[in-house]
Amino acid sequence: MEAEGGGIDRSKPRGLVRLWRAFGASGRGLAGAFREEAAFRQELCFAALVIPTGLWLGRSGVERALLVGPVLLILIVELVNSAIEATVDRIGYEHHALAGLAKDLGSAAVFMSFVLLGGVWLLVLVGR
Repeated sequence: MEAEGGGIDRSKPRGLVRLWRAFGASGRGLAGAFREEAAFRQELCFAALVIPTGLWLGRSGVERALLVGPVLLILIVELVNSAIEATVDRIGYEHHALAGLAKDLGSAAVFMSFVLLGGVWLLVLVGR
């Protein structure tokens, strides 16, 4: 079906309907990650310990944000990594160098977010 300008008609919801649907998709994504991904559950447990500790150790709002922010980033990167893995697995389970590389790159991104967490905590807490 063509739209008025000759392009494809992609009638998508707007405004509050779009926002409501996006919120629902986010909820389903978080629930799916919790249900299907052991690493996400482990990182949630880690976050449940680290976030209160960071809020307690931070002396200012900036320090608290610096101590908590990387933990949330770990969860975000894990969600993206899980999406990459699900997409690669959907394409096929047979071994392919690019599929392996995609999964390894996602894993490396999670690792680097942990490195960021350690570096920030070190700089904030030792730099006092």
